[in-house]
Amino acid sequence: MLHAAIDVGSNTFRLLIARPAEGKPAAAPWETVHYAHRIVRLGEGLHRRGRLSGAGMHRAITTLKEFAEIITDHGIRPEEAHAVATAAMRDAKNGKEFSRRIRRETGLHIRIIDGGTEASMSLQGAMAVLKSDTRNNMLLFDIGGGSTEFIRSGNSPLQDAVSCKLGVVRLVEEFLNSDPPSAGDYAAMLSVCNRHLDDVEQHWGDNRIPASLVGTAGTATTLAAIHLDLAPYDAKRINNHAISRPDFLALRDRLLSLTLVQRQAIRAIEKGRADLMVAGLAIIETVLTRWNYDQLIVVDAGLLEGAWIASNPQSK
Repeated sequence: MLHAAIDVGSNTFRLLIARPAEGKPAAAPWETVHYAHRIVRLGEGLHRRGRLSGAGMHRAITTLKEFAEIITDHGIRPEEAHAVATAAMRDAKNGKEFSRRIRRETGLHIRIIDGGTEASMSLQGAMAVLKSDTRNNMLLFDIGGGSTEFIRSGNSPLQDAVSCKLGVVRLVEEFLNSDPPSAGDYAAMLSVCNRHLDDVEQHWGDNRIPASLVGTAGTATTLAAIHLDLAPYDAKRINNHAISRPDFLALRDRLLSLTLVQRQAIRAIEKGRADLMVAGLAIIETVLTRWNYDQLIVVDAGLLEGAWIASNPQSK
């Protein structure tokens, strides 16, 4: 039986239609039938206005109508899709109003989830494809357009999670003023990231740093694709790919030296993400150096796949 899940992110919307994997042991508990994603930037300008913009909502409705048609073509009613929305819609004053509009115009029922639920779903999705030695003791971080979730976990339940208003769209809109990025622009991003990690450590209340660092979502997966010079994109090659700290620093120096147009020409960076990579680098660098990790392990699965698992009890 097919199930559909949608991740309505602050930057990217993602759709997964899949059936439960059967037969021989699979790399994941789902067998993908259709996958799609679109960079929408729903959260564009949100930190300044406190509301979703007309342009952002228009792009979102256009994309969600497309997703609803795809879902219908696969024999699933749009209202049966497990659609979850994150920072942009939960922070915006008009987020709930917009969710009702989405329902009227597309048939999709959007569930606006809190940071804790987002973290739990991201963990479920990532755990499904990570190697067991990584799952045993890890810090998973999920970089989004409007927030980043930090999740500590052993080889089972979530131990704790904290959601920060630290997203790549927010950072780029506030601090990226030069092309190529100036040292001052990047330093300002690093400073903000460190302040948010102060909050994470205060939330933890202890000094326990998990053994493995795992990154999910578009910034981390794009960085892995650049590292692998991967085109076309292949999620199976991304999952469990490790980037050493020296390799990360080399990638950082390369990307920060380029203009926006030059970054857009890199085949592993999809259209609409080249500016956001600067902010993503700042978040990753802060995490690596603050907590002294020697490598970043990347996973393609996260919130979307966790939402799919939640929609299909047989996959748990």
